Amino acid sequence: MLTLFKKIFTWWNRDTFGTRLKTIFFGKFVGKDSFGNKYYESKKGKRWVIYSGNVDASNIPVEWFSWMHFTKNKIEQNHDLKKYSWQKPHQSNQTGTDKAYYPNKEKDVTKKKYKTWKN
Repeated sequence: MLTLFKKIFTWWNRDTFGTRLKTIFFGKFVGKDSFGNKYYESKKGKRWVIYSGNVDASNIPVEWFSWMHFTKNKIEQNHDLKKYSWQKPHQSNQTGTDKAYYPNKEKDVTKKKYKTWKN
């Protein structure tokens, strides 16, 4: 009973009760990615994802991103394509964390990028 109330009132953590009902009655399971996210499609062509963890759009890998946005390419037909050696594994958005990308992280950004004409 507690999990039902938690599901209804903490909708920001996972899928809502309405989304769960829509998935049960109208959703056709299309596939699952490496993070455990499940992808569904309705008969009318609407597509949605049910996240396995926190709801964050950056948790969708590139092969499923194209499918979600109706981008036609060869990846859409086969979601289990071989990864190339130069491809990095998918990461969620790292903004605001210690792993965030800063172009001048190693450099001393307080140094001037030019020399003044006065000595």
